[in-house]
Amino acid sequence: MDPNDISVLDKRFGIAGEVVFKEGPSGLGVVEISNGLAMASIALQGAHLMSWAPHREELVIWLSPKAKFGPGEAIRGGVPVCWPWFGPHRSESAFPAHGFARTVPWEVIEVQALEDGSTRLGFRLIQNDETHAQWPHSTPLALYMTIGTALEMELVTHNLGLAPVTIGEALHTYFQVSDIRRIAIHGLKGCLYIDKTDDGRLKQQSGPVTFDGETDRIYLESTADCLIDDPGLSRRIRIAKRGSRSTVVWNPWAERAEALGDFGENGYLGMVCVESANAADDVVTIAPGGTHRLWVRYTVESMR
Repeated sequence: MDPNDISVLDKRFGIAGEVVFKEGPSGLGVVEISNGLAMASIALQGAHLMSWAPHREELVIWLSPKAKFGPGEAIRGGVPVCWPWFGPHRSESAFPAHGFARTVPWEVIEVQALEDGSTRLGFRLIQNDETHAQWPHSTPLALYMTIGTALEMELVTHNLGLAPVTIGEALHTYFQVSDIRRIAIHGLKGCLYIDKTDDGRLKQQSGPVTFDGETDRIYLESTADCLIDDPGLSRRIRIAKRGSRSTVVWNPWAERAEALGDFGENGYLGMVCVESANAADDVVTIAPGGTHRLWVRYTVESMR
């Protein structure tokens, strides 16, 4: 049986008036959530959260109007899951950047309506011959999301093998902002970072992060909350995390966004990626029989 048969999923996991499974763009399976607290949509390919907003709030998660959908396509925006490596593979240039988790099917393993009015969903990556060829390790991967006034996500990697396994990972979250040129990100002051726009030079953050050009940085040993101050939307997005020792901050700016081709006109102005990660020097080694959990919680606070 197809684990992503929409009609079967809707009968088994759908919740009347709250959770519905349907066919999305280019035939991709999508689950839509609308409970008493918030709305969200998730593509089954990649267990890719595409949108989330508490009711009466502007969208918090940015999805490009020019995002491409289809089997094996990386969706521009939302929350791509980067796993089991971040960035290019260290030895195999033909392997996909950021791993394969974001472009392969996942299966639904649970959907629950919680007592506080939020909705919990669980997904498991479906492994096949192609994924085993790229990653010949016994490391089942699951992703859990709780949709409410806060968005919680937990990426769980088990090591069922007999040897340690080292992974890189990130929740590559695209946040919607009013204007990238007017926002500031707090919580990274004093952190060392790898500046990928400057030949990977190691630098130190002074004050809040602001933007006036292409930005691609891996902040090392970053565990504190990050805050995106957005005066244009009169809000602050708080990013709390556990099991993550690095933070990636990215905006492609105009020239790079145009080259990528799926941002839409001036799309880069309305987004910023603040990614809870274990990347570069902060990769994670999981002992045999061990488990690693990368957990994030996003909330919206008023600046009025």
